Parts: sequence; structure tokens; C-alpha cells
Amino acid sequence: MAYREMRRSYREGELAEAAAGDDPVALFRDWIREAQDSGAVLEPNAMALATADRDGTPSARMVLLKEVTPDGAFVFYTNRESRKGGELDERPRAALVFWWEPLERQVRIEGDVARTTDAETADYYATRPRESRIGAWASRQSRPVSGRPELEAQFRDADAAHPGEDVPVPPWWGGYRIVPDAIEFWQGRTGRMHDRLRYERTGDGWSRVRLQP
Repeated sequence: MAYREMRRSYREGELAEAAAGDDPVALFRDWIREAQDSGAVLEPNAMALATADRDGTPSARMVLLKEVTPDGAFVFYTNRESRKGGELDERPRAALVFWWEPLERQVRIEGDVARTTDAETADYYATRPRESRIGAWASRQSRPVSGRPELEAQFRDADAAHPGEDVPVPPWWGGYRIVPDAIEFWQGRTGRMHDRLRYERTGDGWSRVRLQP
């Protein structure tokens, strides 16, 4: 099946340097808030996370942003024994992409990766619904399973092992901080003449350049 005729014209907005400002993290906070306030984006914090193994083989998947820290790190949580966890430990660098289709916007982020502290992990873990905390114990993410019945049995076993609301953090579970050294903002424009502003970290600040679409 060919997809060559699948296209649409972008015409929702523009991105000018004067409006963008000099702080890409502040601009990101504005954009994700606008995506949330629009009511048209199902999960504004959904992002594609790209990693690579020690041989450089890339992989990507969708995860959820859980925090942008005061110092500008992008934080998500996962099973650290999963494929992405193993790759991040081997090659602690990652790329993120946010796509907010109704606003015709995307943001690309590249940076080094570090683990969250135990205290940060525990603080976030406590906010998760109990079923999600049990699920973190039940699933050994990325490992083969014989079928859905085995997975559901693991959930029942984890549920029985941790009655009540006091469900501790599994030792294999935690967060990662992506500390950006580059952030690019993309706004769709007519005629495929899109706006692209790329920020790169320079010491304690950021430089900004407009890229051709």
C-alpha cells in the first residue's frame, strides 16, 4: 500500500524568535501546558524515547514524562531491567520526541542520562495507583512470557504478597533524568516551510539558531 498521497497542510501557528525567547525549558513548559489546555491532546506528556545498545543499534518506544525538574531535566520512570533500562545503563544518552498533532507542533530533545535518586523514585512511586505499584512487581518488563494467564498469575501473586496500601518500590524499578544539551521546536507551516528553532547548551546558557525545514 502506498502512502504518497497522505498529506495535510499545516496552518495552525508560527514560531518566531521574539516569541520563543532564550530559555528552551521555559518554552517547553509553555508548549506542554498549551497542549494540555487545548483538550485535544490525549496524553500531552507522551514522548518517544530513543536509546541505543552498546553496538549502536537503536530502539524507540513511547513513555510518559513525569516531571521537568527546576534544573531542566526531563524525568520518566520504568523497570530498570527492561531493554530501555539496560541500554540507558550501557549508553547513558537518549533522545525524546513530543508530537502534539492538533497544535501541529513537535519538540526534540537530546541529552545525557542519569538515574533518579532513591528518594526521588520513592516520592513518585507513592503517587501511583495501587494497581500500578503492584504491576511494577508483577511484570519483569521486556522478558518473554508464555501467555496472558501467566502474566495475570504473576499479578495475583504480587497482589497477595503486598496486601494493603503499603507497596514498596521494587529494587529493579526507578527513574531516569535526561539532561538536555539540545532542544528543537518545530511548528508546522504552509507549503512545508515549517518553523524550526534549535537551542544548544553553551556553558550556563543556550544558543539558538533557526534551521531550514
